[in-house]
Amino acid sequence: MHRATGFTLFELLGTLTVASILVGIAVPSFHSFVLDSRRTADVNAFVLAVQVARSEAAKRSHSVILCKTLDWLRCGGAELRFDAGWMVFANVDGQLPPERSAVEPLIYAYVPELDGSIVGNRPFFEFRPLLRRSTNGTVVFCDRRGTPAARAVIVSYTGRPRVDQVDPDGNPLVCARLS
Repeated sequence: MHRATGFTLFELLGTLTVASILVGIAVPSFHSFVLDSRRTADVNAFVLAVQVARSEAAKRSHSVILCKTLDWLRCGGAELRFDAGWMVFANVDGQLPPERSAVEPLIYAYVPELDGSIVGNRPFFEFRPLLRRSTNGTVVFCDRRGTPAARAVIVSYTGRPRVDQVDPDGNPLVCARLS
């Protein structure tokens, strides 16, 4: 006599129930992991841009600009947010508000991956040579999770960046409305 092998209906239902519970737990965690990874990558890229701008200003002995941009040529004004992208360039001609000319080298450029908003309280950051005060300010990174997951890069007058979950005064971060 030949015995049939396979799963019974109850074994199959039990396995599917356990699998669906595990998937239900894993998917939200994975989604949160992806959002955290994107935010962290963009925050780190902005910190890198600040550090590069600061060191290049000291090395070149003239101002270096970090600004939001769409085209790697012009710095954006109030109409543009940092989530469009940012660039670092040597401001050889000293033009303010800054605009990159053909003779001014592009040092660093980045387009963020964050699905949210990146808003700064300054239109650009100017990093000056040693012993001269640079632009301070705060750039807030928010994704669809809002304020609880927001991070800020706070740039001091010396040009040193730090990452925090509160603003420079210790207040909760405020996220811009997503469009």
